[in-house]
Parts: sequence; C-alpha cells; structure tokens
Amino acid sequence: MIANEPIPVYTTLAEVFGSAEASLPYAARWNDVAKEFEKRFGRKPSYIARAPGRVNLIGEHIDYALFGVLPAAVDRDILIACAPRTLLPSEHRTEAHHEPGAVVVENLHPKYTRQIFVPASKKSASIPEEEVHAEAWFLDINTKELRWESYVKAGYYGVLNQHFTGAEDLPVPVDLLVTGSVPAGSGLSSSAAMVVASTLAFLATNGKLDKKEHILTKGELVQLSMRNEKRVGVNSGGMDQAASIMSDPSSALQINFYPTLAALAVPLPTRAVFVIANSLVVSDKVSSAKRCYNLRVVETLVAARILANSLGLTIGEKEKVTLREVVGLYQGETEGQDMGPVALEKTLSELLNSDKLDILKAFGQQGCDLGVTMEAMIKMSGLSKAIFDEVYLSWVEIEATHFQLYKRVKHVFSEALRVLSFQNVCLQGLAGDEAESLTRLGELMNESQESCSQLFECSCPELDELTRLAREAGAVGSRLTGAGWGGCTVSLVPEGQVDAFVRKVKETYGPYKSLEGQALNEVIFATKPGRGACVYKL
Repeated sequence: MIANEPIPVYTTLAEVFGSAEASLPYAARWNDVAKEFEKRFGRKPSYIARAPGRVNLIGEHIDYALFGVLPAAVDRDILIACAPRTLLPSEHRTEAHHEPGAVVVENLHPKYTRQIFVPASKKSASIPEEEVHAEAWFLDINTKELRWESYVKAGYYGVLNQHFTGAEDLPVPVDLLVTGSVPAGSGLSSSAAMVVASTLAFLATNGKLDKKEHILTKGELVQLSMRNEKRVGVNSGGMDQAASIMSDPSSALQINFYPTLAALAVPLPTRAVFVIANSLVVSDKVSSAKRCYNLRVVETLVAARILANSLGLTIGEKEKVTLREVVGLYQGETEGQDMGPVALEKTLSELLNSDKLDILKAFGQQGCDLGVTMEAMIKMSGLSKAIFDEVYLSWVEIEATHFQLYKRVKHVFSEALRVLSFQNVCLQGLAGDEAESLTRLGELMNESQESCSQLFECSCPELDELTRLAREAGAVGSRLTGAGWGGCTVSLVPEGQVDAFVRKVKETYGPYKSLEGQALNEVIFATKPGRGACVYKL
C-alpha cells in the first residue's frame, strides 16, 4: 500500500524523475539552486527536498468530510536546498543563528528577504504562559499577517515536537534556500508543497530519515504535514499533502481518508490530457479562511451533527462527526469498517434522492438561498451555546451571518458520487470505447464545476468564465481545481488538440490576450501526473 512505503531518498536525478532522459529538462534548475546555496552559505547543500504541487481532477471540498478524492501531482514544485550548519571556532556563539535548531532561510525570489528564527523550549522564560502546552518546542507563527517563512516554520514545528524532547535531544542549526515553480494562490497547493518540502528538509538535515529503528512512511509524512499546515490557520483535509507525497507518475491518485488514510493509483485514459489554466485571480486560502475555507469546514461539520440527529444516530455531545461518518453510521458500518464503493454509492444516492436533507434548511423556509442564522443553527444542533462554541468555534475563526448547511451537504454528497463514477470509468472504461470514456469524464467535471459554483459557492466569475471558454475551445470537461475563490481550472482535452485549445483560450480570455511565449506558458499549460515528494542526497 502506498501509505506504507518509505520516503524516497535518491542520489541521482535519474532516480528522482524515473530516468536520465526524463531528468534532462529539470537538471539545470536543480544545479542552479545547489550552486546558489554554495554561493550564499559557503558550502554545498547536503540535500535538496522536493515537493510537487497538485491538481485535483475531481473531489472538491470533500476531503475534510472524509470522502475520497482524485488528485495528481504536477511537475511544478518547491525545492529546498539545505545543510546542517557547523559552528567554526572563530565564530561567536552568542549570535542567534548559532543557537541549537536555529534556522537561516533564504528564497531565490528577490521579493522575499532572508529570515532567521530560533525555536524555543516551552520551559523558556521568554514564552508567554498561555503559549506553553504539552509540546516541547515553540515557534512564533503570526496567522493574522502570514509571511512566506511561516510555511517553513510550520514544517519545522512538527519535526521539533515529534522528534526532539527539548532536553538533551536538540536539533542542529540549519541553512535553507527555497525556490518554487508552483504559482502562489493558484489552487495548485503551493502552500502544502512548501510545508511538505520544509518538513522533509528538517527531517533530512537532522538525520531523521536515516533512523533504522523506525523508517518514516509516506502516510506518516502526510499526517505530520497536515498537522504542520494547520499551524498557519488552515484546517486542511489532507488531500493536498497526500497528493504531494504519495502520487505516482503514471496515474491519478485515489485518496481515501476513512476509516484510515489509504491511496490507490488510478490509471487515466491514454488520450486524456489535462490542461491547467490560471484565472489570475489570487486565491489566498489563509487570509480569506474565516469567510471561505474554514467557514465551509464548520458548515459541513455542523450539518453532519444535525443530519445525524435527524436520522436517529447516536453522536457524542463533544464529537466533531463528519459527513462520511454519518453516512457510515446510517448504513450500519461498524467502527473501522469501510462499506466499499458500491454500498457507499447506493447510500449516498438514497440520501440525495430523499427528503432527509430537508432538515438542514431554514425553519419554515421553502427555498434555501438565505441559509440559517447562527442562533437557528445552534438550536438545530441540539447543543447548548456553550458546548456548540466549544466544539465548533473554539478552534477556528469564521465570519458569516447565515450558514448554507443544505447546499453544502448537497454538494459534498453529489461530489463524492462523482469521484466514485470518475474512478470507475478510469478503472473499467466504457465498453472499451476511450472516446466515450473521455466524454463521460468530461461530463462529471462539468457537473462538479456547476456544483462548486451553485451549491458550495467556492467559484468566482473569472473561474466560471474560464471553464465556459475552455469548453467552447474544445475541452470535453472543465472545472475549478483547488479550494476555489480564484486560482486555476483544469480541463480535459483529447490528445492532439492541446495546441489548438490553448490558442483559442488565449484569444478569448481577456487576461491572456497580451501574453506570449514563456509568459503564456506560465499561466496555461498541459500536465501529466507526476512523482511525489522525495529527498535528493548530494
């Protein structure tokens, strides 16, 4: 199983990319970051940690409800050249960057300045009492005004607290140089790639990938990276980290989160080409989280409790039950059991085609456009305000006057069904007719976009326009990818039609009309499923 495989540590680029020939287009970039590290820090890097971005083919905003998704890694990535720092006899030991675990991090992009930060033991008198908790280490991460190095700190945080006691077991000082080709705010998960790459960099430089008593697995790295990214204020469901870490170069990746994390390579039709197009609307998942991403997490969690109550299911008063767990309880799954795709499809269809979801609408309301108020939502949950706040609001910041519980659940259940259908077409085909298979996959992507736009309301006018123009340009299907509210679309284009497709989109999408050459290739490009995260040992 992919989740049980060890984190790959390679010694040649041919291993990283599968063959010497495949590595040729990337060799210059890797060589440049190694040379620049040596220029800036006076020695060669010991490792280069790599984590790719990802494109989600289908399954949007359902991972944190614990339903399966179908992403793939892309060839755009984050690279971090790194090395432990040895203190020279002539250097002053009183300087901050010589402290145990001190980090000097630079970025090849000129707009990002050098940062130095030092982790502190929780016993340090410099840490406010309210910040002292069960963890051994503390790093200051300002989630209100997020900076680029916060993602590096987030990756470090989990490594510190999982692998160092804070007593005699101390981390080494480290130098890092970051470069990235995943555009920020594009929906290709640059933030998760940064957290995964930094997590790997700190593990490698501290010798934690070489421990014979326990070899870190891909599944463990996914869990660690998920916890790390939450340090920056995003309640990630795990799809981004899993896709970045566990992807296979020949397939999409079916990722299941229930009852445990599991991944399965899903081969795609040979004539399927996926083209990514950036709307050029920046989607900042962190700064808008309280109105967008985190709000949707809370809406789906509260809706799950209300639905469970209405179905007569027993839920603990302080339990944050997910929609997937509610479906399992309704179907009669025992704890730790997976009903399988056939039973899941049947149960989801039954719930969607019944009136059982109507309980999620506003009291006495015929439609559901207005949503429910906070007061009404608390009443529907059956909890006291104090318990409701503790369970659903104490750990996250949200901003809304009305909550669209009915719409959100309709999207989650229907999107989960589309993932099952997409996977089935890929695995079995349609009567051996690849053209028909491509058509069906495209239909599912189009349905997903409509649901994201109308029910989950995570699209935006530019994404709606770009997906429409993509279909008119020859895509059999097009949808937003990533969290939405900006960022990228992914379009399914038959092999041999990509150049004509790109040309037509350029001619019709306003922000592209003045772009040529490399500038155009930066915003619209075809991609193939790529290899997951790794460490290159120099």
